[in-house]
Amino acid sequence: MEAKLITLGIETFKVALLLSLPGLLAGMFIGLAVSIFQATTQINEMTLSFIPKIIGIVIVVILTMPWMLNTMIDFSTNIFNMMPTFVE
Repeated sequence: MEAKLITLGIETFKVALLLSLPGLLAGMFIGLAVSIFQATTQINEMTLSFIPKIIGIVIVVILTMPWMLNTMIDFSTNIFNMMPTFVE
């Protein structure tokens, strides 16, 4: 019983990491590109780094939304299917 719960917890963290990864990677790469641009042009404007990250993350989340929803639905279905095994 405890092994199943530990496995479920590990799987939950894996799914959470997998779902957050596209947005985090987009923010990281856009931030890197903006930082390089700011370093080369010596423009130090805070909104210049913030606005492109927000726009990029929103675009990536919109593009990956069907995959994210399918992943969440599969995970939720697996949890509901495993519920009778936890009631033992």
